[in-house]
Amino acid sequence: MSVNLVHRIVAQRVERLSPGMVRVVFGGDGLEGFVSTDVGDEYFRVFFPVDGQVEPNLPFPTDDGYWDFPEGVEPAPMRTYTVRDWNAATRELTIDFVVHEGGVAAAWALHAQPGDVVGVNTPKGLYDPPADIEWQLLIADATGLPAAARLAENAPLGVRTRVVLEVSTPDDELSLSPADGVELHWVHGGNGHAPTRIEEILRASELPTGPGYVWVAGETKATRGVRKLLRHELKLPASAYKVIGYWTENAEAWRERYDSLDDGTHARLRAMWDDDTRPTEDIEEAYEAELEKLGL
Repeated sequence: MSVNLVHRIVAQRVERLSPGMVRVVFGGDGLEGFVSTDVGDEYFRVFFPVDGQVEPNLPFPTDDGYWDFPEGVEPAPMRTYTVRDWNAATRELTIDFVVHEGGVAAAWALHAQPGDVVGVNTPKGLYDPPADIEWQLLIADATGLPAAARLAENAPLGVRTRVVLEVSTPDDELSLSPADGVELHWVHGGNGHAPTRIEEILRASELPTGPGYVWVAGETKATRGVRKLLRHELKLPASAYKVIGYWTENAEAWRERYDSLDDGTHARLRAMWDDDTRPTEDIEEAYEAELEKLGL
């Protein structure tokens, strides 16, 4: 089992990229031993300080590949983010934060200054196309934009790549540098300000013939429809797509409803993931169907 290290990282530079996104470049001795997967959508947990703290209480890695906090120490709040860039030569780690009213991570990023401290664990990638693909389609809203941009920058030579990014307004478009030949499109809407169009974008996309790969990242409930479309309507094999729910609209209300479920329901939902006799995509679809029945 790989070691899941926790790194103390220090903000070096802060830049407002758009009305809805802040970039923070981190450094510090804590990045010694940081290992990137080099996968464009690699993600990790970011540990934030609570009100009144200068820096967060960081956990320690455990033998089972996770982490824990010392007894009596208040756990640091954490959120999941993708790596926008890792420069091993300068040992600098870049994270682009979607910012909005409310939320631990957004509030931290909006006020971030050089010298501020957070923690991150060892990243893990999800993008995993077959080796023989001839084309790929990448679709994301603003939360998936950093990962999609990195994937576009590192698009395999000779693979026809189309990228469609949904941001709130034209002011939220960023200056990106995709690899040669990558086709980049912007659409406006979604992102908590209007209904997302990611499923509509996929339905309107004419997928090329030959082996390919579809990667979609966006709001969790919206990605359920995307996954059903890819699996049941387009009948793509599980190896030909990756669909990731990056955020949940009205997340606090969703969490309250989830937490209010009885113990038996929680146990039943957890047990679904322990069934190693079923393909992961079957479990995922069944789990989401149960959540929908529960109004989640």
